[in-house]
Amino acid sequence: MSLGLKYKNEQHIFDEREVNGVPYLSFPMLEQTGVVRHGFSTRLGGVSKGHCGTMNISTTRGDEPEAIEENRRRIAAAIGVDPSDFTYTHQTHTTNVAVVEEKDRGGKFLDTDGMVTNVPGICLVTFYADCVPLFFVDPEHRAIGLSHSGWRGTVGRMGKVTLELMKERYGTDPAQVYAAVGPSICQDCYEVSEDVIGRIKETFDEALWQELFYEKENGKYQLDLWKANKTVMTEAGVREERIAVTNVCTHCNPEILFSHRSAGTARGNLSAFLALR
Repeated sequence: MSLGLKYKNEQHIFDEREVNGVPYLSFPMLEQTGVVRHGFSTRLGGVSKGHCGTMNISTTRGDEPEAIEENRRRIAAAIGVDPSDFTYTHQTHTTNVAVVEEKDRGGKFLDTDGMVTNVPGICLVTFYADCVPLFFVDPEHRAIGLSHSGWRGTVGRMGKVTLELMKERYGTDPAQVYAAVGPSICQDCYEVSEDVIGRIKETFDEALWQELFYEKENGKYQLDLWKANKTVMTEAGVREERIAVTNVCTHCNPEILFSHRSAGTARGNLSAFLALR
């Protein structure tokens, strides 16, 4: 099965999967841990119409409630989880990370951009349309984390914040974690202004600047959120060989993935899913 995605390199970072006509992406590195079910949706395989067509489960995009419910049922069945276990964030570009307990199953955390849990079955769900999904799996302590990181979250070191909470609550050692940087906008497509780069300069060591961004003739910059978030992970103690970094750009694949830079606000959302078996 091939979705026709344009990849940035030839590395095998993702498996393209399809169950009952519903495609999704998965990371072999996370699958091999044997302790999670996970996936990342495309915009294909659902029933939504118009700008949300067709696979959208976000309630913030003006989609029909009946379509959202059917899409939730379909994507849950594809990944192998129960839609009643979906537990959501309402994201506001913070570094707020919630601890998800049994009582929170099926709920929503407001003003929250990340979640961690050690409760089997609960499926963490976060939303995207160019920003960066961050997956964390600790097989030793059977704990997981899923976080949303745009440029603000990256400046705030969302990956480190998530790992620190996992360590505090579950005893997670970052060196034992398997992590992934999910589909999001690539450096070639991500033009930002000088004020954003100013924040990046405040946060990242000068020795890294050349790898993270470059200035163009128009005074704008191209920023590499993939490299920046991988750097946050390695500096937090995750081993480089245990980090899978996306080679799929949302903006490069507007027919298959929702992209804010491609479509503006008239679009659905992609979703990341992560659950302990």
